[in-house]
Amino acid sequence: MIVIAGATGFVGGHLTHHLLSRGERIKSFARSDQSAQVLSNKGIEVIRGDITVKETLHKTLDADDFVIHLVGIIEEKGSATFRSIHVDGTAAFIKEAQRARVRHFFYQSALGADLNSWSGYLRTKAEAEEIVRNSGLQYTIFRPSLIIGPWDGFTKKLIDMLKISPVIPMPGEGAARFQPIFIKDWLRCIDKVIAEPGQYNSIFEIGGPEHISYKEIVTILAKAAGYQKRLFQIPMGIMKLATSLFSMLPVAAPITSDQLKLLETDNIGNLNAVKEFFGFQPVRYEEAIKSFI
Repeated sequence: MIVIAGATGFVGGHLTHHLLSRGERIKSFARSDQSAQVLSNKGIEVIRGDITVKETLHKTLDADDFVIHLVGIIEEKGSATFRSIHVDGTAAFIKEAQRARVRHFFYQSALGADLNSWSGYLRTKAEAEEIVRNSGLQYTIFRPSLIIGPWDGFTKKLIDMLKISPVIPMPGEGAARFQPIFIKDWLRCIDKVIAEPGQYNSIFEIGGPEHISYKEIVTILAKAAGYQKRLFQIPMGIMKLATSLFSMLPVAAPITSDQLKLLETDNIGNLNAVKEFFGFQPVRYEEAIKSFI
């Protein structure tokens, strides 16, 4: 049985559709009645549980389970902090997996995960990796770069911005480089792990075949979506000041200070990792965007 935590998110939604289409049996955790109904309607067996509430996890896993842990956040809201979700939630989930002695545990981390990172997001992802690695279980950890595809939040935010703005706002110079990977290529990678888990007991960087700047990403996306607008650079100092002011208001900022700093930092890895470990060449960003935008 394949058991998924985080099945209603972007990656989880694509993964469940993919697995169901080939006849796999799936169980998935659901935190709310609404999520449970959505999953049940797809033909997924629902487990009412939440990895941040350890009492709801007891005896939910079995020894034959292949567990896929996709739960994560990119922005802290209220009690949903990086530590409560990435670290405490993973620790509780691993404890149940250890009790059941599951056959394999997959964890979705992030490219750039580092115990010494300035980013709370990347630091807690690295802490979660340590919990998985030290669990004594057979495991696979993916460190993906930016994952793009239908419904992805990053592309949606950019498209929403392009719709309403007379220009394309560019924080700073937009020089930070990323390594976007298409969701269909991510699925091809995890297919390999599910088929031969024993061959993938390690940490793998998952990225596309190019290092591409934020400026290039926005420019390619605007062209593919049919928007002919000029770039308008906003000094990073002004962006940081605006973000600080937003943090004092009772409204959600369009971008957090952590996310802003990520736009100044390269998030790249080995260009040949997917081909080397999974045996195929992932598609380039422009090709991926044109296929779904």
